Amino acid sequence: MPWKNAHVFSPSTFYVDRVCYTKILPQETPGNCIMRVPLDNKADKVICGPGLRRNGDEVLVCKSGILRHKPPNLYWIDSIQKRYVPAKGESVIGIVTVKSGDVFKVDVGGSEQASLSYLAFEGATKRNRPNVQVGDLVYAQFTIANKDMEPELVCIDSCGRANGMGVFGADGLLFKVSLGLVRRLLAPQSDIVKDLEKTFPFEMVVGMNGRVWVRARTAQQTLIVANLLESCENMTTQQRQALFRRVADRVT
Repeated sequence: MPWKNAHVFSPSTFYVDRVCYTKILPQETPGNCIMRVPLDNKADKVICGPGLRRNGDEVLVCKSGILRHKPPNLYWIDSIQKRYVPAKGESVIGIVTVKSGDVFKVDVGGSEQASLSYLAFEGATKRNRPNVQVGDLVYAQFTIANKDMEPELVCIDSCGRANGMGVFGADGLLFKVSLGLVRRLLAPQSDIVKDLEKTFPFEMVVGMNGRVWVRARTAQQTLIVANLLESCENMTTQQRQALFRRVADRVT
């Protein structure tokens, strides 16, 4: 995992357009800052991830949380956030709430529902419509997500293939976690997923909107997996591994 050299931000704040931001100052001390970015030096280019924004030659924090750094030049804020704001290209788990003509309305946990066309499925045509019912779970990707337009989802990639997207969720359990835990679960070679796989065999679908779906061999194991995922968010690696071992010993 690349999450090292964490700094917890608690500096003074200033306000821009009624939104509270935290200013990154040039001192590299916990609670203050990381850097200023020279505008004329391309070698010092900095990539700002979630929670950061550029303002001239300064980098501003727009979410409270822990500063993370992935060498050589990627920075982001790891925040414990539960409210989801749709972003183009993100894959989410949605719940179909309405069938209206050629469009499905999908709840993605944002401020408004997203639309999903019946043609946005692999192999779908006007005669061959997908079998989607109200209450179904769909794994889909945003193609439009901005404050001025209704969010739109698709269940196909740029080649017209499903690529793992579509209706799913039979005999599983859907629950919600923080967006910070979602990013940890989706990280390549996630330590949490590796440790949990040693405990139970299970299937898991993770959406960037904070929804997680799991299914194990039995209903009991499914509930245990869900409880373990929810409880390990604020644990250290040693605490998490000890908990997983205790649970595995009791169940087996």
